[in-house]
Amino acid sequence: MAVTHADLAPTPKASHLGSKTGAFLIVFCILLGLFCFILCLVAESARSEVKWTSDEGKGRESQCAYTGSGKLPLLSATAAFLALATAMVVQHTYLLVAVSKSDALLEMSWDLDSVFAKNLTRQAGFFFVATWMSFAVGEILLLIGLSVESGHLKNWATPRPSCLTIRQGLFTAAGVLGLLTVFLASGLYVTALRAEKYFQEGEIRRREMLEASIMYASPPRSPERSSIRAAPSESPLPRQDHSVLTLYHYLRAFDKHSSLV
Repeated sequence: MAVTHADLAPTPKASHLGSKTGAFLIVFCILLGLFCFILCLVAESARSEVKWTSDEGKGRESQCAYTGSGKLPLLSATAAFLALATAMVVQHTYLLVAVSKSDALLEMSWDLDSVFAKNLTRQAGFFFVATWMSFAVGEILLLIGLSVESGHLKNWATPRPSCLTIRQGLFTAAGVLGLLTVFLASGLYVTALRAEKYFQEGEIRRREMLEASIMYASPPRSPERSSIRAAPSESPLPRQDHSVLTLYHYLRAFDKHSSLV
């Protein structure tokens, strides 16, 4: 079985961009945004409405009463609010950790002369600002719906002179903004991943060019120098004969020293 370069490449850690954990978290946050959208549709369909009653013959003013207690839209809007907040916190926390550990993105922040780096910086800025604006408006709409629906949980069928209701489409707009928020945050993740891969490929190309330049810049060895360097290592005598001659000279020198003494 052949071994490819992808098999030898190190697996990205869980806290790095492009890891399986990052892909799982992004998909999970998109599902949370879709869940938030569905809950907002449920809250929109079950939102409380007002019916008016008037007794003109008795001289009484018109009074209003709610068509429901608002428990279902309140619970749905609360769950949608928490789902959207969870998705936003998870996505941006992971992006913050992953970007802080990416050397390529830190290099891009200092590379002000690269056109590609400038374009990616603008795209990341757009996704970041648009994500937070969409999230803020969606959460504000959900808070408005929550405050209105929680105001008539008790005695909702009792006639009263004024009734506060939300306009049609408020929960739907909040759901659309919540779904848009998670997709914009996913776009920010993809932009950061593109930047990291671009600078990693550039680093690999620079290393290959440096290695090639070093290899071609070194002068080639001439055959004469190679033969001269190889000459001292060559000897007509075997290795064992060298050791015998050395022992013979040592014994002879020792005998001369003994005779002098």
